[in-house]
Amino acid sequence: MFYRDPLSCLQSTFAAVLAARGRDPLDVLGLGWEFAHVPGDRPSEEFYYPCGAGDDLGARLAPHHEVSSRWVVPGDGGDPLAELAAAVEAGGLPVAAVDNFHLPFRPAYHDVHAAHLVVVYGVDRARGLVLVSDAMPPAFTGPIRTEDFLAAWGSANPADEQDAFFSSSRIDRRYLDIRVGGEPAPLTPDFVRQALRTGVARLTDGAAPDGGPWTGLPGLRRYAAALADQARAGDGEAVRSAYPFGWPMQAGAALHGELLRTLGVRWDVPELREAGRAVEAVAHTWTGLRVTGAHGWPEPRDAADDLERHGRRLVRRHEAAVEAVALAADVI
Repeated sequence: MFYRDPLSCLQSTFAAVLAARGRDPLDVLGLGWEFAHVPGDRPSEEFYYPCGAGDDLGARLAPHHEVSSRWVVPGDGGDPLAELAAAVEAGGLPVAAVDNFHLPFRPAYHDVHAAHLVVVYGVDRARGLVLVSDAMPPAFTGPIRTEDFLAAWGSANPADEQDAFFSSSRIDRRYLDIRVGGEPAPLTPDFVRQALRTGVARLTDGAAPDGGPWTGLPGLRRYAAALADQARAGDGEAVRSAYPFGWPMQAGAALHGELLRTLGVRWDVPELREAGRAVEAVAHTWTGLRVTGAHGWPEPRDAADDLERHGRRLVRRHEAAVEAVALAADVI
C-alpha cells in the first residue's frame, strides 16, 4: 500500500496499480504538478479531479509516463460482478467507486454516506466474497461479503448532513480501468530535467479564460480571487467546494515536493532539495484554504477575509515554488 497524509483514495488506488505493475508510485505520480480548475464544478466525491470532457484522468495524474484510465459502467446483465471478475482474472486491478456507508471496515459503516475508491483484486464466487484493498486509514486488505460490496458499489450515496463534501453523488457501479504501458525504469537526470521544464512552462503559461478551465498560475490567481468574491456574495456552495476541489491540488503538490526532495538527496543536488521543500510548502498552504472553506461554507460572508488571506498566501507560495523548480531544472 502507498499512503501519505495529504493524499486521497484517488492517488492511493492509482499507486496500488502502479506498484503492482512494477512502477515506483512516487516516481510516476510525483513527477507531474499542475493547477487546474473547472469553473462551476461542485465536486462531491473524495476522488474528484478537475478533468474536462475527453480528458484522460490517468494521463493527467502521470503526464510523463504511459498511464491511462477510463471510467467503466458494466452492462445490465444478470451478474453485476462478471465484468470485475473477468478483469481480475485477466490480470487487471479494477478500482471501484463505493459508498463508505456499506463497507464494514470503514469507520463510516452504517453511519455516513461518502464516495470512495477501493482496489478490487479478487472475486471468490464460491464463498460469496470480494477481495478489496484500501490504503486510506484504517488500512484494510482482505475479503468482504459480496452483498456488502454490491451495496457499496451500487449505492445512490444520498445527501448526508454528516458529510457535506462526499455524499450526494451516485456511485452507479462505476470502476476505473487503469492501464500502465512501457517498461519499469528508474528516473534519470535528463528525464527529470525535461519534465520539470515542461511543468514550469505549463504553470507559467496557464490561462483563465471565461467559459473554459483555469490553469497554471493565471488560473490560480483568478480562482483565489473568485473564491473570496463568491464568499462575500454569500455563495456557500462555492466555498464548500474549496475543500474537495483543493484535495487533488494539495496531493499533487505534496507528491511532487516529496519526489524532488528525495531526488535532491539521492543525486546530491541542493537546489532540487530546496525546490522540493518549496513545493511541499504549497501543499501545506492548501490546508488553510481547504479547512477554512470546510468550516466557513454555512456562513460564507464571515469566512471571506480568511479565504482571501489564505488565497493570497497560496498564490505567493506557488510563485516561489515555480521559481525554485525552474532553478533546479537548470542545475540538475
